[in-house]
Amino acid sequence: MADLTLAEAASRYAESVKESSRQLLLGELNRFVRWYGANRPLSDLRGHDVSLYADVLGPASPETIPRADYVRSFLTYLKKQGLVETNFGPHLRLHKSARAATSAAGEAQQSAVALSSAGLEAMRAELDQLLAQRAHLRDEIRLAMQDKDFRENAPLDAAKEKQGHHEARIREIQELLKRVVIVEEATDRGRVCVGSAVAVKNLGNGAVTRYRIVGPAEARAADGKISSESPVGRALLDCGVGDEVEVTVPAGVMRLKIEEIES
Repeated sequence: MADLTLAEAASRYAESVKESSRQLLLGELNRFVRWYGANRPLSDLRGHDVSLYADVLGPASPETIPRADYVRSFLTYLKKQGLVETNFGPHLRLHKSARAATSAAGEAQQSAVALSSAGLEAMRAELDQLLAQRAHLRDEIRLAMQDKDFRENAPLDAAKEKQGHHEARIREIQELLKRVVIVEEATDRGRVCVGSAVAVKNLGNGAVTRYRIVGPAEARAADGKISSESPVGRALLDCGVGDEVEVTVPAGVMRLKIEEIES
């Protein structure tokens, strides 16, 4: 059983299916087997691998939903027959289509992503870098697969997990770029708005911190960029130099005074 390949397991499953539905099932099952590797042992199968097949199928649609169901039924069969320890079926989750995600005009408006021109350039640069790294990640997986002991192949698991996070970030950025709304540069240097750089003093301890107020998608606390929708960001918006604001944080109420505004 332990040496059973994916192709052999698929053949067993096909024989157990009623002939009336076997032809449709075989088409998708063969695609899955070829994509994953017909001669790879079942012991090599991981939930992460199955989840990546969702990218091959594409977004949920009347066409892709039954195709995913065929593969899920096969994965469930493997578990029921004791050929694998885990039912990998639930790992095959189709992504929502763009139409479903923005089915109404109001929802589409709410999903707009506010970015500055600099933030848009940075996001595009990150996407270009991620796309350029795809070939390197495939090479890492290919190298790790040279170790035939897949059961104990931690480098292979790590490489696949890294690839999964990498592809997820690519999809995330691609979706964000479809919904970008450019935020105009701040023109009123006397009031805090999206795009402003602000120096604020914590009246509790005297510490001075500099923030850049940006849209949610551009926020990066480590770089001092905070979202206009965060508690601090919301409190500072439309305030001027010398104004004091109160922000509720887990530790209590924080009082801040605006020392300087740069647009």
